[in-house]
Amino acid sequence: MSSVRLTAAQALIRYLRAQHIETEEGEAPFFGGVWAIFGHGNVSALGEALYAEREHLTTYRAHNEQTMAHAAIAYAKAKRRRQAMVCTTSIGPGATNMVTAAALAHVNRLPVLFVPGDVFANRRPDPVLQQIEAFHDATVTANDCFRPVSVYFDRIARPEQLLNALPRAMTAMTDPAACGPATLAFCQDTQAEAFDYPESFFEKRVWRVRVPGPDPVELDSLSDALRKAQRPLIIAGGGVRYSGAEEALSAFANAHRVPVAETQAGKGTLIADHLFNLGAIGVTGTSAANHAAANADVIIGLGTRLQDFTTGSWSLFGKSGQQLFQVNVSPMDGVKHNAAPVICDAGSALAALSTRLTGLKPSASWAANVSRWRDEWNEKAAAAVKDDGAARPSDAQVIGAVNRAVDENAIVVCAAGGLPGELHKLWRVGKPGGYHVEYGYSCMGYEIAGGLGVKMAQPERDVYVMVGDGSYMMANSELATSVLLGLKLTIILLDNRGFGCINRLQKATGGAAFNNLFRDSVHEAQPEIDFTAHARSLGAEAVKVSGITELEAALKNAAGHSKTTVIVIDTDPEISTEAGGHWWDVAVPATSMRKQVMDARRKYEDELDKLKKDRHRD
Repeated sequence: MSSVRLTAAQALIRYLRAQHIETEEGEAPFFGGVWAIFGHGNVSALGEALYAEREHLTTYRAHNEQTMAHAAIAYAKAKRRRQAMVCTTSIGPGATNMVTAAALAHVNRLPVLFVPGDVFANRRPDPVLQQIEAFHDATVTANDCFRPVSVYFDRIARPEQLLNALPRAMTAMTDPAACGPATLAFCQDTQAEAFDYPESFFEKRVWRVRVPGPDPVELDSLSDALRKAQRPLIIAGGGVRYSGAEEALSAFANAHRVPVAETQAGKGTLIADHLFNLGAIGVTGTSAANHAAANADVIIGLGTRLQDFTTGSWSLFGKSGQQLFQVNVSPMDGVKHNAAPVICDAGSALAALSTRLTGLKPSASWAANVSRWRDEWNEKAAAAVKDDGAARPSDAQVIGAVNRAVDENAIVVCAAGGLPGELHKLWRVGKPGGYHVEYGYSCMGYEIAGGLGVKMAQPERDVYVMVGDGSYMMANSELATSVLLGLKLTIILLDNRGFGCINRLQKATGGAAFNNLFRDSVHEAQPEIDFTAHARSLGAEAVKVSGITELEAALKNAAGHSKTTVIVIDTDPEISTEAGGHWWDVAVPATSMRKQVMDARRKYEDELDKLKKDRHRD
């Protein structure tokens, strides 16, 4: 067997560039590039290896380790998990800065390869700069923080360990059920050591994401339930998008007249105008979808992990008399809350069901109710986004303006705070894939970096990032990276002078307004932050507007710009859309000196009692 002598770092990069994957468009490199912030621990050996392969595997420079990882994660999501990116840092703070992003990728089941530098495997110079010394366990390093937030973790302490570690990492990232981040903590001395690797290890390999079909018995159970159902409902999750089943779901809903509600990850599987799309479900759901969930007799979770915002903390459905099926590639998701599992790919399930359910029609009254609920919601949504001339508009009114300004190919990007809830209810998707909101981990600071990753994955589509001032202040440096790379984003920055969403939640649970808005925190003076000046200093175009009319004009003007543009608008922190929505279990103190808290506690206990009764009602 012929071999080639390489350093471990060189072997890693050569292996990565040889990995390909089957996509709908044909074979493609699995790794779309490497995000790197160099320091001691990765600049010498990994930096040298990346430089040598720069024509084949592009290395991108970022400004923050966490946000470069967010960009990588967003890239993988926009690519339907068929392609991913690599993130490498030095040891110490560079590595631990990525742990939050690793958790985000893990929660959202998205592939990314983390390669943080690590301490010396030979321990000769211990303790090295930035090394965590754990005197109870000499094998512990800071990179052990990645263990609970990685689907595969390994520490590379010898060059030959790559021969096993790399195929395992690839398997984890391409497995439809176990998909998530892989971490290879790479000891810095090991990176520089040479080894005679088999040349066959670096031959081109084409991976294929498995498409598991349904078990016949599980499929029979679901088919029988649907044949008998009078009031069926499908809840579409992110698994529909990752299986590429948007058209199949649309056809199934049309053929069998089954309404569809969408989770945050599933929003955009159907366009807004689809006759059977009831929109968002759950805490941030439309009244149409939530009415349907409360009254359905058979509910099919299609590629959703059923987190609490989807289920209204399990108060929305799951009542006695309802049948819940979970179609999911993950067996652990399939049995949540005593659901009947159908463990398979979403597209496979739809194809198999279509051959068994010819002529299936729900009851006429159900179809009439669904249509009426949908029409009623559309009227409420239109009212919520309508401009009333307010000097400080609501988030909903800003969303309406942006939605009207963009074409059907646009992608909206957002993450934590109040905006995701308003977008989930109100954003009207014109083309599948036009909605990219990170709400599995609800991570502030994802927005701009996420927009960058989406634009890298889909440069042909316009990307609009909606971000609050709180998230912008947490993480804005990749705005400069978008300028550096020539990747245009249009960023709408809604300034409500603080954390408006949590301020509203604080008051809803009886608390006094405290430490969320600038005006309610300890300060010498409220800061007047010039976001336009800041954005311009990072190389972007920037403008501040007053009201919706000026916003619409600025959006039209931004469409003609060739580089990233930031549009700043002051918004009202107190207003959120009252229509739609559902209860969310947020624990309220059992005792307090504040009457408002005790009133909120009584309401909370009433909801818990109602939930308990619904669960036991025949």
